[in-house]
Amino acid sequence: MPAKLRAMCGRFIITTPPQAMRDLFAFREQPNFPPRYNVAPTQPVPIVRMNAGFREFALVRWGLIPSWSKEMPQTLLINARAETIAEKPSFRGAFRHHRCLMPADGFYEWRATPKGPKQPFLIRRRDGGPMAFTAIWDNWMTKDGSEIDTAAIVTTEANATLAPIHHRMPVILDEKDFALWLDPSTPEKELLALLRPAPDDLLIAEPVSTAVNRVANDDASLIAAIDEQTAAALTTPEPPRRKPKPADDRQTDLF
Repeated sequence: MPAKLRAMCGRFIITTPPQAMRDLFAFREQPNFPPRYNVAPTQPVPIVRMNAGFREFALVRWGLIPSWSKEMPQTLLINARAETIAEKPSFRGAFRHHRCLMPADGFYEWRATPKGPKQPFLIRRRDGGPMAFTAIWDNWMTKDGSEIDTAAIVTTEANATLAPIHHRMPVILDEKDFALWLDPSTPEKELLALLRPAPDDLLIAEPVSTAVNRVANDDASLIAAIDEQTAAALTTPEPPRRKPKPADDRQTDLF
């Protein structure tokens, strides 16, 4: 049975070239990967974590499986709430021992509309630069003995930019705080202080095509902004057309 998805931040983009990402996050590996415009849960995602005192780049499955879990959870844990991350059994072990950064260049969120499907928005830094989500990871062993590294993004309440679209957002870490989050000796109080909404002026949110709703779509056209009028037309279905009555029935119709 497939796992149920509990989504807050459920799609994001990675467009920073590998070398620029390496320079920003200071890991030793030299990965080579293409830009991604529609990263979805259960797919491989890049993280930066500590290993033997050095920052390490790794690809892990998006959707945390706690190390103690006897089987794959029925709910796909793609996000961990900042307010309860130190208490919830599914997250507290990884929060204490397996913190990481998840590189991204933007993320999608959906706003409810009066009629029709929700309108997707792409949220990016106002300056166009890359960002780092705070995240946690864990290692899980399957019944056949194989190991899987998995991760979840830490979320918090939305800032003023995101609040009109959604009530939650990923915790976006400032570069000066990377080391503090990754350091295994950082006290819990200092870690929790980092888990706050981004400054209101850091991000911009632009409506994009509902093509992003389909996971199979993954190209640069997805991040092209559309105007609000076009967005409204795309998310509001046309009223159903009234079927014409057969000629023989028209005389019996009083209206």
